[in-house]
Amino acid sequence: MYPVAYSLFFIVGLPANCLSLYVAWVLMRKGNNLAVYLVNLSISDLLYTVTLPVWIEMALRRPVGDVLCSLVAVIMYNSFYVGSGLLCCISVDRYLGLVYPLYFQWAREVRTSLAVSVVVWTVEIVIHIILLNHTGALQAFFSRRLCEERMPMTRADADLAITRVSLGFLVPTFIMIFCFRQIMHALQKSPSILAEERRVVRLLLMLLLVTYLVAFVPYQTVMFLRAVLESSGNCTWAKWLRHPYMVVVATTTLNSVLDPIIYCLISKSARTEMNRLLVKGRALCTVFLPFPNV
Repeated sequence: MYPVAYSLFFIVGLPANCLSLYVAWVLMRKGNNLAVYLVNLSISDLLYTVTLPVWIEMALRRPVGDVLCSLVAVIMYNSFYVGSGLLCCISVDRYLGLVYPLYFQWAREVRTSLAVSVVVWTVEIVIHIILLNHTGALQAFFSRRLCEERMPMTRADADLAITRVSLGFLVPTFIMIFCFRQIMHALQKSPSILAEERRVVRLLLMLLLVTYLVAFVPYQTVMFLRAVLESSGNCTWAKWLRHPYMVVVATTTLNSVLDPIIYCLISKSARTEMNRLLVKGRALCTVFLPFPNV
């Protein structure tokens, strides 16, 4: 399953995230504060996407060095939780803009979004280092293969998994759902927002939330079950949960692949920049690959 699934995700995800990064960068330079979060989200997703060839090699049972193995595991987990934090920022930004349009203008400036993005990256990385240190993985980074899950889980690994589920998944999910509900309520009450604008905002947030939940709920559920049931050293539960765990690990990649596609297709400003890029591409093709007159 892994070579096929990850190859497909890599083929689609790499150009999609590169395109999303370009579009978000152009919009950020024009003063779009939401694009700041999308630039960081694209970078996070892109980092995970470029590790997929390594996961494919390991799935094919080809030799991969211990350092590279540990590095791609760290990148994967950081991508999960940095992405969660940035999606929270996007939800809160839309919440403040639509529910309190006359207030919190400072929170919706580009420099504020840049500062918040730096904080998200810093907090996630620091927490991850602390958790790795707690399990002893940081000290054994160059000798222990962090990309290979220990089954059954040790008590330290179980504590790490529960912390990740609680802080890295449940808290962001509650924030996103709260913001989504408030935004929907504000859209229904506001007569100044056009029906088309309501539809776009509703569709964008709905798709982002659904994609996030579809990608991570199965994975986080299985991780929580493993942490609770395997930490006692029970190999029976480890055997039962091994195959479901391997499947849900692959489904997490959906988030990195679909986020940029959703944003670029739904956002009008993003579609405008994509059309400009296509026009430039066609012009270059005309210059370097002129078609003969027939």
